[in-house]
Amino acid sequence: MRLAFWISLGVISYTYAGYPFIMFLLARLRPHPWRRGAVDSSVSVIMAVHNGAHLLHSQIDHLTSLDPVYVREVILISDGSTDGTAEILGEVNDVRVRTIILEEQGGKATALNHGIALASSEILLFVDIRPKVAPGALPELLSNFADPAVGCVAGELILNSEGHDATASAVSGVYWKYEQWIRNCEAAWDSPVGVYGGFYAVRRALVTSFPPGIILDDMFQPLAIIRQGYRSVLDRTACVSDTWPGKVTGEFQRKVRTLAGNYQLISCAPWAFSLHNRVLFQLVSHKLLRLIVPYFFVLLLVSSSWLGATSKGWSVVAALQWIFWLAALLALRVRIPAIHRFASAGSALLALNVAAVVGLYKFLFTVGPLWKIWSVGGHKVEVPISLEAGRERA
Repeated sequence: MRLAFWISLGVISYTYAGYPFIMFLLARLRPHPWRRGAVDSSVSVIMAVHNGAHLLHSQIDHLTSLDPVYVREVILISDGSTDGTAEILGEVNDVRVRTIILEEQGGKATALNHGIALASSEILLFVDIRPKVAPGALPELLSNFADPAVGCVAGELILNSEGHDATASAVSGVYWKYEQWIRNCEAAWDSPVGVYGGFYAVRRALVTSFPPGIILDDMFQPLAIIRQGYRSVLDRTACVSDTWPGKVTGEFQRKVRTLAGNYQLISCAPWAFSLHNRVLFQLVSHKLLRLIVPYFFVLLLVSSSWLGATSKGWSVVAALQWIFWLAALLALRVRIPAIHRFASAGSALLALNVAAVVGLYKFLFTVGPLWKIWSVGGHKVEVPISLEAGRERA
């Protein structure tokens, strides 16, 4: 039990503190800066949407207002929408906007593949329906492609947490700042293993088609570009704003989807986990260990509780853990005076780790394509999807 305790503590400490500190040192002591400068490459903006009619008008206006000197075309794909999205796209009157209507929903990856096939520019910019690109962010993003070694660039995500409950706010605040700090350190040394999927650009010549049904396009594509010998980098001056779910239940569901996608990536892209992947160390330390950390948290608690029966010191260690997790659980329901901020951070940690366990369950037992865990209730049925189902309206 002593060995189990120390191994568990070591894995948890390395995952949340040791690895980030190592990346910080590498970024400071052995940075690999890249060149930035003016570029004259054209851009194809690609956005897939399923039942987004309530946001579509404003996002189309936003995307068509982006730096026309760069944006050659805006490609919008309706992925089996049933809420009027297809009708809205059919009414767009802008020569730069090209639309693809998929009659059956095939998932974001399939929709993006249609957009990639249609795109004609040197740079492809992938966006989502919610994010808003800050003025001047697009030229800043594109300036990174002045370095021929750069194949993928993502911007800096600024999250709006106004009106969020405490736990969701902790995820959008402290956790996301921590996550972006790690990614920026990874980029300074070499490349982050994932980017924010709502605003990232890649060289058209390096794009790899997404495996049908894959959830994490924003991990698969950067890793595929790194595999070809190029870098994926982040630009903190290219800002984009977004809003994640405001309730802990919505944030929990979002993380379940993301973490289930991590398991899916292992099966869809086994090459990313080979010794030939130069960012394997980052991928294992940053992503894979977070999938197994929940079980070490349980082992840490069980082993210290067991040892606490024979030692006062160990009983204190166990008691502190029980207090922390009970406070975190209680804070999901009620506001705890005096320790609310601390308890909310604990609630966020609890939610993220439980989501990793549920994500594994979803990956193993979901029937049909994994992207269908987006559907109401998470129930999935197999839907036949034809990659030729789309028709272009240009």
